[in-house]
Amino acid sequence: MSVPRSEYPRPQFARPDWLCLNGEWQFEIDQGDSGLERGLRDRDLSGTITVPFCPESALSGVHNRDFLNVVWYRREVEIPSSWQGRKVLLHFQAVDYDATVWVNSQEVGRHRGGFTPFSCDLSGIAGGGDTITIVVRARDNHQPPQPRGKQTQDFNPSGVFYPRTTGIWQTVWLEPVPDYALRRTRITPDLANSRFCLEQPLTRTHPGLRLRARLLDGAGVVSTAVCRADADFAPRLDLPIPDERRVTWSPDSPHLYDLEISLVDADGQVIDELKSYAGLRSITIDGKAVRLNGNTIFQRLALDQGYYPDGIMTAPTDEALVRDIKLSMDAGFNGARLHQKVFEERFLYHADRLGYLVWGEFGDWGCNTEGSSDNHQRPTASYITEWLEALERDYSHPAIIGWCPLNETAQAIGDRFTDLDVVTRGMFLATKAMDQTRPVLDASGYSHRVLETDVYDSHDYTQDPDKFRERHAGLANGMPYINAGRTGNPPRKQPWSQPYRGQPYFVSEFGGIWWNPAAKEGEDSWGYGERPRSVEEFYDRFERLASVLLDDPDMFGYCYTQLTDVYQEQNGIYTFERGVKFDMNRIARIQRRQAAIEKVDSGSR
Repeated sequence: MSVPRSEYPRPQFARPDWLCLNGEWQFEIDQGDSGLERGLRDRDLSGTITVPFCPESALSGVHNRDFLNVVWYRREVEIPSSWQGRKVLLHFQAVDYDATVWVNSQEVGRHRGGFTPFSCDLSGIAGGGDTITIVVRARDNHQPPQPRGKQTQDFNPSGVFYPRTTGIWQTVWLEPVPDYALRRTRITPDLANSRFCLEQPLTRTHPGLRLRARLLDGAGVVSTAVCRADADFAPRLDLPIPDERRVTWSPDSPHLYDLEISLVDADGQVIDELKSYAGLRSITIDGKAVRLNGNTIFQRLALDQGYYPDGIMTAPTDEALVRDIKLSMDAGFNGARLHQKVFEERFLYHADRLGYLVWGEFGDWGCNTEGSSDNHQRPTASYITEWLEALERDYSHPAIIGWCPLNETAQAIGDRFTDLDVVTRGMFLATKAMDQTRPVLDASGYSHRVLETDVYDSHDYTQDPDKFRERHAGLANGMPYINAGRTGNPPRKQPWSQPYRGQPYFVSEFGGIWWNPAAKEGEDSWGYGERPRSVEEFYDRFERLASVLLDDPDMFGYCYTQLTDVYQEQNGIYTFERGVKFDMNRIARIQRRQAAIEKVDSGSR
C-alpha cells in the first residue's frame, strides 16, 4: 500500500535522511477527555486512521463529522539502524489544536496551535535501530479563544464556515540530526547589493566549528562563503552574485538559486549539511505603489482557502497543490491571499517555483472581545505565539510578498483598550520584528487598529458596478472606501478603523459572484448579491467590477473571491472539485486586458 503524501515536507530546509510516518495509525475518539485515566496511552486503540488526513475527512477512513473534542493516535515504528549515533527528531507539520506526544510512555513534547509545526527530541529515549511506540493526544474543543479559521462551531457547515479539522492534518516524520546541528536558515535577498544574506542558527556550538555555504545556478557554483560558527548563536554570512550571474525572481521569471550549507569541524569534517534554495527579489513601497524588484506589478490575487472535498484542509496529493496554482494562473490571476489557514509549506515551495505571488495569513476570522457569538474568535497571547512560529517557518520563501496577521476583526474602536487592541498591535509588531523586508497589513477588511500599518485595504462585495466605481472614486483624493463593519453601514458612535494615511491601498476582497445554475430549490448554495440570470451576465459583472480596480492608477491590486467553490459557498471561479465553470480564456483576458498590462505590468518584464 502506498504511503499518502509521501513527498518531503520541508523542501527549503532539506536533509537527505528522513522517514515518512504517514499511513495507517491506530485511532480512538475520547469524547470525555478521560483517556489518560482509562489507559489509552498504554494500550492498543479501537480503530484505525490514515494519517495525515483529519478524522472528519473521507480520506482518513474515519469520516466522522461530529464534534471530536479529543482524539488519540498510536503507531509502532522501527528507527533505521543507520541512524545510530545521531539524535532522532519526531516532526509534526500540524496538529489541531493542543497536542501531547509520548514515546515509549514518556512525554516528549506538547504544542498549542493547529497551524504550525513542532518537533520532539527523542534523545535518551530512542535511537537508530530501536523500535518505538508513538502516542499522540489532540484536544480540540473548537471554542474561543482558539484560532480556527473557518471551522464552524455548529454541527453543519453554513454561511462562510466549513467542517472542522481535528488532530493530525499534515505530515508526520522522523529525522536524524547530529548533536551540533543546523537550525532553520533565514535567507534574506539583498537585490540592491546583489547578494543573499544568510543567518544560520545552530543547536549548539564549540570551538573550531565553521559554517560553509555555496550558491549555485544551472551553470554551477556562483559564489561561496565561510565564517566561524563558534562565537555566535546565529552566524551570518553573505553570498555575492556577480553581475553576469544575477537573475531576479518574478512571476515572469521565477528563477531560483540552489543553496548548500554545511557545518564543518576543526578538522574539516562535515558534521551537518542541508540543501535549500533562494529567490533574488525586493519588495518596496513607493507612495501608493508596491513594487517588486523596483517595478510596478498589479497584484491580481485570488482568495484561496485551501479546502478539498475529500481532505478538508489537507490536499489529497502534492499534485493537487500544483494544480490549484496552475488553475489560478490559467484564469489570469498572478497570486493569492492564502486565506484563513497557514498553508502547508509544500504549497509555498510550488509558488516559489511557479512565480506565484502570495500573502501569508493566519486563521483567525472575525476576532472580537465583546462576547458576540456567530463563530467569532477571541484573541489572546497564543495568537502571537503561533503567528511567530508561522513567520519563522515561512520567512525565506520568495513567493511571499506580504503578511496579514488578522482578518475581518469585528469590533469598533472604543475609549478603552481591549484584548483585540493589544493582540492586533502585538501581531503587527511581531511581524515587523521578524521581517523587515515585506509590507504588513495589520488586519484585512474592517478594522485597521494600527496607525502605522504598511498597507490599507477594504472588503467590498457590492455587486452593482456603478455603485462599486462610485465607492472607490475617492482614493485619488486620499479618501478611499473604508468599511464600517460587516453590514457596510457606518456605525453611529465609534469608528472601526484608524484614519487612512496615504498607504498603498487595495480591495482585498470583492466579487464573490454566485454562480451555480445546477443548484436546486432549497439547496444550501449561496454567493454575494443576486445570482446572475445567465453566464453572460456573470462575465459582464465580473469585467465591470474588475475594471474599476484595474483602471485606478492608485490601486496596487485586488483579490477576487474566490478561486473555488467551498462547500455551500458557491462563488468560485472553479467548482469545489476543481471543475471548469467558465471560459477561462475569457476570464483571463478580462484580467490581463492590454490596457491593464501596459499600465501596470510592463515593468516586470
